[in-house]
Amino acid sequence: MSTSVSPSANKAYGILPVCRIWRISRATLYRQRQPRAAGQAGTGKRRGPPGPACDTDLVAAIRQDLADSPFHGEGYRKVWARLRYKGVRTSKRRVLRLMREHALLAPHRRGAVRGPRTHDGTITTNRIDEMWGTDLTTTFTRRDGQVAVFVAVDHCSVECVGLHAAKRADRFEALEPVHQGVRERLGIVAKDAAKGLKLRHDHGSQYMADDFHSQIEWLGIESSPAFVRAPEGNGCAERFIRTLKENLLWVTTFDTIEQLRQALLDFKRRYNEQWLIERHGFRTPAQVRAAQLAPVAIAA
Repeated sequence: MSTSVSPSANKAYGILPVCRIWRISRATLYRQRQPRAAGQAGTGKRRGPPGPACDTDLVAAIRQDLADSPFHGEGYRKVWARLRYKGVRTSKRRVLRLMREHALLAPHRRGAVRGPRTHDGTITTNRIDEMWGTDLTTTFTRRDGQVAVFVAVDHCSVECVGLHAAKRADRFEALEPVHQGVRERLGIVAKDAAKGLKLRHDHGSQYMADDFHSQIEWLGIESSPAFVRAPEGNGCAERFIRTLKENLLWVTTFDTIEQLRQALLDFKRRYNEQWLIERHGFRTPAQVRAAQLAPVAIAA
C-alpha cells in the first residue's frame, strides 16, 4: 500500500501515513520484514548474547557454589552474587532459569491444598441467641491514638448485641461485648446465664486465651472457633465491622476513647432499629428479635 501512487498527488503514499491510518507501529512493520535466523522461530529463548559461559558450564558453577555454601535454603539471588565475586558474570534471570530447569531452587513452603470443606457453608442460624459472632477492628483518635473496637453480633438477626472500645486489645476487653449481650439480652451476667449459646470467633490471641475461655465457659457459652483457613466462618461479625467502618469509623474523627464509646452506643441503637436486612424481608434486627420473642397466638 505504501508504494501505491495517489491519484490526486501523483506520488506514492509512503510508509508513515499508511501506518498512521492503519494504526500500526512502524517498528512492527520493519521487524516483520526482517527474515528470522535459522532455528530462531519457536525456541522461546531470550534473544541476545548468551553470556561469557555456556549453560552447561554455568550449571556446573552453580552446583559447585551450592555445595561450597555453608547455608541451606538460599535463593538464586545469592548464588548470582557469589558467582559475580568469583568472576562469573551473568544475569539473575539466567541463573533463575537454569536453577529452575535443573531443580536447584531452594524448597519453599506452599499453601495447603484446600480439600473438602469442613462445613456446609452456612453460618447463620434460624433462631436468635443460638450463636453470636465476635471480632475486633481498630481506629484512631486524636488524643488517645490507636483504639481497639470489639463487636458481638447475633448470627440470626444480625443484631449488634455488644460494642466496646478500649485502648488495650487484650482478652479482658474482648469479653466486654459478650458481657453486654448477656446482660441486655439474657437479663443477668451469672453462671450458666447463657446456657446453650455458641460464640463464633477467630484464632486471635485474645479469643484463644485461657481467661477468655474460662469466662465464657462460666457463662455457659460454648466456644465455636472459625474453621482453619476459612475466615468466612466468622462472616457475620466481619460484615458488621464493614458496616461500622463505612458508616462511622471511616467518616467520623474522634478526639478521645470516651467520645468514641458514646458514638458506638448511638450507632448500636441506630443500627439495630433502622438497618434493613434483606434475607429477613428488609426488616431491622430489632424487628426480627421482636417477632421471634412474640408469643404465638393459639387458634381457638
